[in-house]
Amino acid sequence: MHEALFRHIEKFTNLEPSEIDTLESCLQLSKVKKKEHLLQEGQICNTMYFVVKGCLRQYIINTKGSEQTLQFGIENWWITDLLSYHNHTPSNFYIQAVENSEVIAIEKPTLEALLIQIPKLERYFRIVSQKSFGAMQMRIKFLFTMSAEERYHHFNNQFPEFVQRVPQYMLASYLDFSAEFMSKIRAGKL
Repeated sequence: MHEALFRHIEKFTNLEPSEIDTLESCLQLSKVKKKEHLLQEGQICNTMYFVVKGCLRQYIINTKGSEQTLQFGIENWWITDLLSYHNHTPSNFYIQAVENSEVIAIEKPTLEALLIQIPKLERYFRIVSQKSFGAMQMRIKFLFTMSAEERYHHFNNQFPEFVQRVPQYMLASYLDFSAEFMSKIRAGKL
């Protein structure tokens, strides 16, 4: 199951067979049940997760006590709390499995050692981080410049399969509107 990660890495940099062997020896595939948490608010995040199969989400509980989804991670995506991971500080986020999922979890000390042993992985993680940061910037732009209805239609046009796959209340919170509003949009009442 590590092949998914190797294929993803190969899109950005080429690893030698010996480097693949070294990386493979450090990887462990984990199964995560639907609704299971990989991270809770207040914990220190020491792990980066690569989604081999399934879907994860990062969320907060807002001041009204409602869940607000900030990010999804589906196949071939990485997900973590970068600030907690880098600063070794308590997390402000939850990471939860939306579906039964399979992930490759890499602990910080393991990854740091790998980056020294296999410098090409620095390039890989830099590119992945840049793409992720860019996607977050676009999401913020859409939140500031599009109406709720426009955000839904834009997201639905970009990721139609994903809209069918994720529970509607999670998608509504990601797009920053209520589940009731989502129902009206989907029913064509807006």
